[in-house]
Amino acid sequence: MDMRHGRMSIFAVPAVLSLVLGLWGITREHSMWRDEAATWQSAHRSLAEIGHMVGQVDVVHGLYYAVMHGVFALFGDSLVTLRLPSVLAAATACGLTALAGARLSECSVGVGAGLALAITPAVQEYAQEGRPYALVLAFVVLATRLLVGALERPDIRWWAGYAAAVLIAAWLNWFSLLALVAHGVTIVYIRPGRARCVGWALAASGAVVAALPVILTSRAQVSQISWIKPLGLSTVLGVLTTVAIAALCTRLPHARVSPSMREEAPHARLNLAAVALPLCAVPLVGLALISVVKPLYITRYVLFAYIGLALLIGVLLATIAARLRTHARVLLPAAVALALLALLPIELRLRTEQSRVDDVLTAAATVGHFRDAADGVLYIPAARRDTALVSPHDFTGLRDLALAQGPVESGTLKGIEAGPRDIERAILRARRIVLVTDPGPPQAESARDRTKQRVLDEHFVPRSDSVERGRRVTVYERHEQERSVSRVTPLDGASKASVQGG
Repeated sequence: MDMRHGRMSIFAVPAVLSLVLGLWGITREHSMWRDEAATWQSAHRSLAEIGHMVGQVDVVHGLYYAVMHGVFALFGDSLVTLRLPSVLAAATACGLTALAGARLSECSVGVGAGLALAITPAVQEYAQEGRPYALVLAFVVLATRLLVGALERPDIRWWAGYAAAVLIAAWLNWFSLLALVAHGVTIVYIRPGRARCVGWALAASGAVVAALPVILTSRAQVSQISWIKPLGLSTVLGVLTTVAIAALCTRLPHARVSPSMREEAPHARLNLAAVALPLCAVPLVGLALISVVKPLYITRYVLFAYIGLALLIGVLLATIAARLRTHARVLLPAAVALALLALLPIELRLRTEQSRVDDVLTAAATVGHFRDAADGVLYIPAARRDTALVSPHDFTGLRDLALAQGPVESGTLKGIEAGPRDIERAILRARRIVLVTDPGPPQAESARDRTKQRVLDEHFVPRSDSVERGRRVTVYERHEQERSVSRVTPLDGASKASVQGG
């Protein structure tokens, strides 16, 4: 009973801190950015409609969308319910990190590691997003803890749980399989014996095979991440610095000794350093190396690498406490308070609308102010249609001039637009048009978007322009001599799709 109580305390301290930080400013000044808008509209579809969509786009997020569909069905749709699963997942991840650290070293190391993960800015950021990355973080931590248990006491139940955790993480985002590679490095380093190696190999291969459908399907959808930029110097330096700090921490005594397993484990090389350093270094360096060939490096894809770093920071904190001859119960709260204070400017910014690329809700509200005086609406690029899909009531009465088939019917996130000629005819039948686009110069990259921009420039004049929270809303009106053009009618040969139908 005392042991169970102790484990609960180790879990609870960092979990509660993470929960408090996650709930602080969870609505982010009533804003929602474009990635969360994809979650919002997808979660409002039926499971059959989600299945239809992931065959064409976002297969890597299919499981997450199904989960959020259930969350919305049970608790209703709001910014809180959109983000609360991520908050809870991050808190769970911090608690499990503490348990893993305590098992691999000692209690103070575990609690320090969990607290370090909770206050990591990237973890705070994705704990407040309606995206799957915090859930991936939680399942990778769980898999790591189950791996340690299986290496201590080989049992089919440990390996089955490990395989399930790895698989779920891969279904949420298959970049998490880089953690599996990190676990493989740990196995190679500690050389745990034939039985344990076979157990890991079977569990790992089973998870990979079960994840293959998602991996192979996503290869056909690779255009969705074509926006990722090549590695920059700052990213490379960030990766090298993080790995260097982690490597230095492995030299500390608490990272090399595992008192909890010394008597029962036949492989004394299983220690915190053997688990944590690969978990930090392999995902970061691995994705960076892959990005040299194909740009893929985004921090959120390897958020789980911070688990390894946090475990080693826990070692550092325990070492400092020992050197200062200060009890961890005194040092850890002081260290957390100082870290939170030092990071306060970052923490405050993360909870504002400026912390993300854009805000769909503000753009929708701006459109709502003009909808009664306008005939139709256009989006450049078409992906900005998410503005209407998240807040359809703000677009009531506005005809989507380019839309031929709605997102739900087409199984896409942005719908299917008509051809350039049909779009031009539809625009010329309107007198006043609302354009939703990005700030800055027009980025009309497709033939459809170039047609939209050309017709607007040739036949319309801007009457109002609003740039707010990362999106531009412009109202265009026909030239005086062209006012006799008839009102908007349906696209020739196109279905009568509307933003409400999407």
